[in-house]
Amino acid sequence: MIGIREKKKQETRDAIQEAAVKLFTDKGFERTSIEDIAKAAGIGKTTIYGYFATKDDIFIDYCDEKLDLAFQPLQSEECDGKPLLDLLVDFFMAQFNFVTKNREFGRQMLREMIFPREINEKAKIHDQRYLDILEGFIKTAQERGEIIETDDIFSLSSHFFSLYLGALAGWYTGYINTIEEAEEGMRILFNQVMKGIQV
Repeated sequence: MIGIREKKKQETRDAIQEAAVKLFTDKGFERTSIEDIAKAAGIGKTTIYGYFATKDDIFIDYCDEKLDLAFQPLQSEECDGKPLLDLLVDFFMAQFNFVTKNREFGRQMLREMIFPREINEKAKIHDQRYLDILEGFIKTAQERGEIIETDDIFSLSSHFFSLYLGALAGWYTGYINTIEEAEEGMRILFNQVMKGIQV
């Protein structure tokens, strides 16, 4: 059972994240300061530093927590026998739904995660956690004989991720207008890779 002190700490952490996400959405990441976040959360600036070293850390931790929740169903026993194509669609749609839930925050997230201002070790760890899940799906599919053996699983994972980014670009530019279109589009793109395009 969680203690009162731990509960209070979690509430403060949540308040910081919620204030930051709202400000990142309304003002933009660059124009939001730690002071702005502290004021919006109703706490002192020094309190924030007890939880997060930088606003980048707030941003990455928030994304980690939410995406962990989104990916939990994919790591259940129910997914053990699912074909790779279905797992890929489920995996990337979990991310897609999170990123596009709040359009402006999603834009900020994509910019910070894909085109960061500087190399951020926490962001690299964040990316690796999800690449590990994706690579695990691919390895399992290889073991089942569902796809050919390849030692370069990283490149294959990156290829699927690139197609996912293309679907996101379609969403933000208006070529994809519904979640259903996004899912179907990704399924077609992933299936093309898995089947190959050679005669």
